[in-house]
Amino acid sequence: MMNKVNFWFLLLVCLFVGIMQLQAQVVFHDASVFPLLGKATSQTLTRYERLPDSCQQVSRRPLWELGRNSAGLALRFRSNSTQIKARWETRNNFRMNHMTPTGICGLDLYCLDGDRWRFAGSGRPSGKQTTATLVSQMSPEMREYLLFLPLYDGPVALEIGVDSLALIGPPAVSLPRCGKPLLFYGTSILQGGCASRPGMAHTNILERWLQRECINLGFSGNGQLDLEIADLIASVDASVYVLDFVPNATVQQMDERAEAFIGRIRAAHPHTPILLVEDPRFTHIWLNTQMAEEVRSKNARIRSLYETLRRQGDRNLHFLSSEQMIGEDGEACVDGIHFTDLGFMRYAQLLAPLLTDLMGD
Repeated sequence: MMNKVNFWFLLLVCLFVGIMQLQAQVVFHDASVFPLLGKATSQTLTRYERLPDSCQQVSRRPLWELGRNSAGLALRFRSNSTQIKARWETRNNFRMNHMTPTGICGLDLYCLDGDRWRFAGSGRPSGKQTTATLVSQMSPEMREYLLFLPLYDGPVALEIGVDSLALIGPPAVSLPRCGKPLLFYGTSILQGGCASRPGMAHTNILERWLQRECINLGFSGNGQLDLEIADLIASVDASVYVLDFVPNATVQQMDERAEAFIGRIRAAHPHTPILLVEDPRFTHIWLNTQMAEEVRSKNARIRSLYETLRRQGDRNLHFLSSEQMIGEDGEACVDGIHFTDLGFMRYAQLLAPLLTDLMGD
C-alpha cells in the first residue's frame, strides 16, 4: 500500500507535469489588438495595407495593388512567453525569382535589449497560410517585441501565439517613437527589393537604429510621381520626407510632375525638411552603357530641379548624392539593380546620420 509520503510526492509530480504540459500549449491571439507602426493613414480597406480606400477608384491599378502590400508595417507587443509563434495568411502568396519567400511573404521578429532592437527570429512562409515558430526555448521573462510584416505581399489575417499561461499585451515602452515619423516615397528598392527578410529593408533598419517610426511608401516599378500619393504624403505630419523616386520616374515624368509633387507637400509643410535622393549607381553600369546614360541623365535632372527650387527660396530642401550609397565593390545588388542585405545596410548607414541631423532631436 502506498504510504502518505509517496502519495504526496506522486501528486506533486503529476501537478508539475500537468503545469508543464499546459505551459507548452500555445494560444493564438488576434494581432489586430496590438499597435501597428508604419501607416500613413488608418482609412484603408483592411488593417495591413498602406493606401487609403479612396485611392481604389483614383490610382492606377498596379499602384493600388502594390499599396495593399504591407512593406514597412510593424506590430508592437510584449510577452513573457518562452516561445513566440505566428499564424498568418497572405493575400497573394506572391513569389519572385530574385527575392526570398521570407522577404516577400514572411515575418521578422526583433526583441528590445536595453535600448536597441536585436533579431529574434523569422517566420518563413510555407504557402498562403503559415504557422511558424519565430523563437523558442526562452526564459519566461517579460520582453518587448517588434514584428515586421511582409514586403511584397500582405497578411489578410495575423495571430501571435504564446504559451497558454503567458501574458501578452500592448507594449510598455514607447519605442520606436511614433510622433513625427520619417516618411519615405519611392520604388521597388524602397519597398524592400530584394531584402532576404523584412527586417533588412533599409526603412526597417532605420526604424530600429533611430528609434523612430518609418512610413514606407515604396511601390515597385510605380514610384512615378502620382499626385494622389503627394496628397497622402502631405497628410502626414512627418519629421522628414525622403523622396526616392528617381529609379522609376523618367526624365519626362520628372519634368512634368516633380515640381507639382513636391509643391503639394511643401504647401502643407512649409518648414519640414524634404530630402531628394539620386538614382543609385547600379553595380552593372560600368558595363551597361545604356543604363549608365539613363542614371546620368536622371541624376542631372533631379539635381537641376533641386537647384532651381533652392534658388526659388526653399531652404528646407536637401539633396543626397548616390555616389557612396552602396559601395564600390559591386556586391550590393542582386541583379545589378535591387539591393542585397549588404546594399540595404550600406544605404541605411549613409542615411542614418543625415536623417538624425535633419530631424533635429
